[in-house]
Amino acid sequence: MMDSRARDEAAQWFVRLQDTELSACEREQFDAWRVEKAEHQYEFDVLQGVWSATDLLPRARLRALCDGPAERPKRRTVLRYAVAASLVTVALGLGLFSGLDHPKPYNAEFSTRLGEHRQVALPDGSVMDLNSRSVVAVHFEKGRRGVELKQGEVMFSVEHDTSRPFVVAAGVGQVTVTGTRFDVRRDDDQTRVVVEAGTVKVRGRSPDEVVTLTAGLGTHVDSKGQVAASYAVNAEELTAWRTGKLVFNNASLGEVAREVSRYREHPLRVSTPAVRDLRLTSVFKANDTDALLKVLPHILPVALRNLPDGSQEIISR
Repeated sequence: MMDSRARDEAAQWFVRLQDTELSACEREQFDAWRVEKAEHQYEFDVLQGVWSATDLLPRARLRALCDGPAERPKRRTVLRYAVAASLVTVALGLGLFSGLDHPKPYNAEFSTRLGEHRQVALPDGSVMDLNSRSVVAVHFEKGRRGVELKQGEVMFSVEHDTSRPFVVAAGVGQVTVTGTRFDVRRDDDQTRVVVEAGTVKVRGRSPDEVVTLTAGLGTHVDSKGQVAASYAVNAEELTAWRTGKLVFNNASLGEVAREVSRYREHPLRVSTPAVRDLRLTSVFKANDTDALLKVLPHILPVALRNLPDGSQEIISR
């Protein structure tokens, strides 16, 4: 359910935009308000949609619905405020809409900086948890809820709606659900999908190549669009980043380096295939990857070398 405060604030901004030209400072405030929360843009879009619909009504009928008994100054402002404050009642009373839950187009983009985690509530009640250095674009339409994962990793908690599938596109991979909880991670060479609850369908480049995943299963789509057969995963370990942890269970140093690089300004590299294939089992804090690098030479036969570009490389010793 939408926050009533967001609805009130949307009505206030709506009235101001109808009556006056915003200054540059006010425009910045309005733009900041719109992107602060997903429901802000949603509520404003609802107001705009209903306001547009009132243009179809005879002016006398519209004023009869919104005007008070006495003439007052600034009649235009009062009329617009009345409409903005009672748009829902007007729309329902005239049968213009089936209800507030009528799906509206919704478009937004969200991102996180290095080391930042962010939770975003979407207009349909779904929730996205963004990992470090992630970018997602949301495009909701009447019969489809679409999200594009441009980079990074996101845990999706999708509100069930069989009439509007929730589709996540990540490179050449695509995940389709109607309601479930799953994690999608996009790397340069592949897109990985892990399911914590429910069922998802993962498709690669070929529309006929579909892998169905249930809780505790995962798959990946390679750079050529090939989908791997489903395999068992530990979803809790793979999504431990949500609690600020990096969990490695017999992970190769190549996998460790790639994961750690997500939380460092400069990437962590691995020198040779032999070093890349060394295995590590341990738990570290995502916000203190320096501690991992300090302890690594005490766990495995490796050392760290600083490179001119500011990055570090794991080498054999």
